[in-house]
Amino acid sequence: FFFCGGTKMTKGTQAFGKRLNKAHTLCVRCGRSSYHIQKGTCAACGYPHARKRSYNWGKKAIRRNTTGTGRMKHLRSVQRRFKNGFREGSLAKSKKATSSA
Repeated sequence: FFFCGGTKMTKGTQAFGKRLNKAHTLCVRCGRSSYHIQKGTCAACGYPHARKRSYNWGKKAIRRNTTGTGRMKHLRSVQRRFKNGFREGSLAKSKKATSSA
């Protein structure tokens, strides 16, 4: 240990108290606290690049934020409409009339 002015120069407990500057803040695209302020890029999703950051060596990471893990507000209705042939402006044929015949 080095002594400078009566205080110990350590890399441990004392030094951790001085860590008050944040390198990362919240990302606008993925919402994680991974946006590096000085670099201007997100470590998690790669924002502001158009293509989302993902690597095949991180299979579990891809699985965590792929399609189907969120709300799927629009895509959920698309699947239902596809099943019915994207019909619009008409009512569904009644099943009661066809089942009795």
